[in-house]
Amino acid sequence: MQRIEFLNYPVSERLPDPVWGIRIDNTDLRVHAADATRDLWRQEHPDTSPSDRERFLLNQYDGLLHREIGDPGRHFLGAPAPEFAAGSSAGATPVLGCPCGVWECWPLLTVITVSPETVTWSSFRQPFRKEWGELPMGPYTFTRSAYEAALAEPTRLTNDPLAVHQESTP
Repeated sequence: MQRIEFLNYPVSERLPDPVWGIRIDNTDLRVHAADATRDLWRQEHPDTSPSDRERFLLNQYDGLLHREIGDPGRHFLGAPAPEFAAGSSAGATPVLGCPCGVWECWPLLTVITVSPETVTWSSFRQPFRKEWGELPMGPYTFTRSAYEAALAEPTRLTNDPLAVHQESTP
């Protein structure tokens, strides 16, 4: 079983509206997405420098705005609000969105399956790159009680944890 941590942090100093971020096994979900798409982007943009590509990979997604999600318990248990469900497909739920603030621009979708004992995230995909197919991420399975506890008490941060990490990296 994996461990999940839900995070709330402001988009920026200019936009204090919080977003929902996610860590799986102490690693930001955006890092998992970067790892899963690195070779795909390399094929699409072979002339991009490695440092520019890494910066792009880590910034291709951001969390979902708190005010848009509505009920996070429903959303992250696979029953998103209609506007999220309409933008996804085949029962998938957006778990990350575009850093521009409009989640539909570049969502990371996953299928969330809930049982009495577990919550599983599987079949990750980027709907605007159908040729990529299912991304090599997960499946991630969480103990339902721990998942719901993490969702009920998200870790509140003063800034984006990934941006802080990037600033400190030489």
